Amino acid sequence: MKSIKTALAGTAAAIAMSSAAMAADCPIKVGVLHSLSGTMAISETTLKDTMLMLIDQQNKKGGLLGCDLEAVVVDPASDWPLFAEKARELLTVHNVDVIFGNWTSVSRKSVLPVIEELNGLLFYPVQYEGEESSKNVFYTGAAPNQQAIPAVDYFLDELGVEKFALLGTDYVYPRTTNNILESYLQQKGIAADDIFVNYTPFGHSDWSKIVADVVALGADGKKVGVISTINGDANIGFYKELAAAGVSADDIPVVAFSVGEEELSGLDTSNLVGHLAAWNYFMSADTPANAEFIETWHAFIGDDTRVTNDPMEAHYIGFNMWVNAATEAGTTDVDAVRENMWGQEFPNLTGGTAVMGVNHHLSKPVLIGEIMADGQFDIISQTAEVPGDAWTDYLPESAVLESDWKDLQCGMYNTQTKTCVQIKSNY
Repeated sequence: MKSIKTALAGTAAAIAMSSAAMAADCPIKVGVLHSLSGTMAISETTLKDTMLMLIDQQNKKGGLLGCDLEAVVVDPASDWPLFAEKARELLTVHNVDVIFGNWTSVSRKSVLPVIEELNGLLFYPVQYEGEESSKNVFYTGAAPNQQAIPAVDYFLDELGVEKFALLGTDYVYPRTTNNILESYLQQKGIAADDIFVNYTPFGHSDWSKIVADVVALGADGKKVGVISTINGDANIGFYKELAAAGVSADDIPVVAFSVGEEELSGLDTSNLVGHLAAWNYFMSADTPANAEFIETWHAFIGDDTRVTNDPMEAHYIGFNMWVNAATEAGTTDVDAVRENMWGQEFPNLTGGTAVMGVNHHLSKPVLIGEIMADGQFDIISQTAEVPGDAWTDYLPESAVLESDWKDLQCGMYNTQTKTCVQIKSNY
């Protein structure tokens, strides 16, 4: 009797696997759209490696829907129009089922029309400016209310900062984020004259005048703080100039939104001790899940010195949610997967649980970390999970907007007019 039951069970399993395989064309192709050359390679190459690790792990678990996963890696080379071309190539030539990629918002904005036109699915793992909600994108990085606003609050409430230097790379993410922060700071009582804003090109290297201007802000004795949305390898020159000018974190604290463990790994951090970063994950998080993730990463990459960082965790969460949603849907079809993504839960690496909202944003804890001499971060502040807000409350045109792809089937629903609208971008 036992052998008959075993045989029947084996037959049922084979039928189930066959049915699952029929629901997807094998292998299931996963597009990886990250810069492996150019100014953003310093940040994005690691995310390519992370995706290869996650795909390898999933294949060792038996793949997905009876199929192996296959990574299709392309290099958009930090060239924003090329991102769109490579996204189209992934969807039309390679026929990928999903894309994990992008870092800068300008690259995401370049890809967005292609993803929407071809009904692709993009998982975007990096903190960004908000003010966007596409049915074809899941935003697994932080929105401003999960990073920028809490960082400013920390400067105001804990450090007593009275003047703000908003320094950013000249593209959509820093400009929109700083627009939100200027409005927020003024609502908190900071005078417009006490807010200094400056933008520099990608790869900018001469920081002497800008650092001098920041130092001069404090000539009246008021406490100055820097909010940094500087991106890519320009950070190397910025921090070197701070050190050369003798500026310590006690003098003028810097909180960065685009500097994590990977960026610091190439720097002499001895003069950066005490400066800050705001993220939703740090490698120094003391949890069993994080210890396992780091061990797996080191084994996969073959280098125990390689660090982990926030966008890696975002890919880890997003990838596993996609796997679970496709499993529940029984297919990798974009529309079916999307409907199974809403409400997906998955443990994060800092001890909580990430939940995907109907606005395609994750709930995430907010962490403030202090740079240590070894290039790691001492976590000095951590909140409970905060739901991501696609549209900020601090710009009048956005405060009335709501994103709900499940019930309202709209990413820009005007709560005053009760209509689904298309907001015009300033960029």
